[in-house]
Amino acid sequence: MRLDKWLKVSRLIKRRTVANEACDNARVTANGRPVKASYDVKVGDLLELKFGERILKVEVLVVADNVGKNDAAAMYKEVL
Repeated sequence: MRLDKWLKVSRLIKRRTVANEACDNARVTANGRPVKASYDVKVGDLLELKFGERILKVEVLVVADNVGKNDAAAMYKEVL
């Protein structure tokens, strides 16, 4: 699944267009390297998202197209 869609489905970023902009501005890295919105997300990837001064690091646990609102948080695990 594309990174921008995964970020939206997992509800880490609310809109896919915002996820695209974050990737274009090098605010998202996968496994330590900046990636484009078309990056293919795989289980086990370590993503780092920069929201202003805050940095969020997550590990991808599930890649699924249709996820309910209650199950979205189970798609990733926050890494410290």
